[in-house]
Amino acid sequence: MSPGESRQNILVDQSHYDDAAIVRVAPGRDLVLTADVIAPLVDDPESFGAIAAANSLSDVWAMGGEPRFALNLVFFPDDSLPIEVLDAILAAGARTCAEAGVAIVGGHSVRDAEVKYGLSVTGDVAPDELWSNRTAKPGQVLVLSKAIGSGVIGQAIKKGLCGEVAATTAIRSMMKLNQSAARIGHKHGVTAATDVTGFGLLGHLRNITRGSGVGAVLDLGTLPLLPEAMQHMRAKQWPGGSKANRKVLSSDIRWEDGSPFAAEMPDVSDREVLASLSCDAQTSGGLLLCVPAERAQACVDDLLAAGLAAAAIGSMRPAADSPASITLRP
Repeated sequence: MSPGESRQNILVDQSHYDDAAIVRVAPGRDLVLTADVIAPLVDDPESFGAIAAANSLSDVWAMGGEPRFALNLVFFPDDSLPIEVLDAILAAGARTCAEAGVAIVGGHSVRDAEVKYGLSVTGDVAPDELWSNRTAKPGQVLVLSKAIGSGVIGQAIKKGLCGEVAATTAIRSMMKLNQSAARIGHKHGVTAATDVTGFGLLGHLRNITRGSGVGAVLDLGTLPLLPEAMQHMRAKQWPGGSKANRKVLSSDIRWEDGSPFAAEMPDVSDREVLASLSCDAQTSGGLLLCVPAERAQACVDDLLAAGLAAAAIGSMRPAADSPASITLRP
């Protein structure tokens, strides 16, 4: 097969910042390919391993597919940490993959001064079930399947400022698989989706508006939040990646009254704190689903029944109706 012929089989690549690549290898089923590696957010190696695995698998569900096989990718300082730490990380990753029905078939390790772990994941998707950043439609409702705030909570955990309940809730949320959210999304006719990770909610939503050529309205008051997220954001305990997200996104966002979106948080009013939480870099966040309006409430109800902190948080609109890619409603 020539390079040109190979290129023709690439259905989705990195050009619209999608969560994974899609390639056609045979009629009726397309491969979903992704890889993700993160550094620890928590000290417990088993929690870290489970979070990292869930985070990696999520990219396949965000494309509408099902993950099938995975390779471990691990970076580890074996000269300064006991091998039992590595064993615990890998065991937790294996349990998470087993829960998802994914087989770990190998991997690669690198000696490194800092621990990192993740997976290279291969999945598949039927051509008519593929989701991407390019397939959202005006009039659809935005449904989010998990609460946001893991970036500021992670920062608070590192600084010893986070309460036990808030820390436990955030860790459990990050360990939660997006498998059920994806399957529920298919049931209710979702056409586009993304998982909310490093770009933050607003950054991933902007990828959808750009890819699909549509606008969006985000209702800040409806956002599901992790416990203590408002408190720590109000104290400006947010990581550098979250601050950078807000700065990068400022030119594409306007408030509903037409006022500009400041590149830095100008005050700690509720609306500005919520806006900054919408920029917060997440790890293993939920799926942001574009749902037909007539199915949106039923979709939310099913997600809630599955134990997910889901909510309808906004809608898609024609690009011509929006002065910016995204309009924020306090």
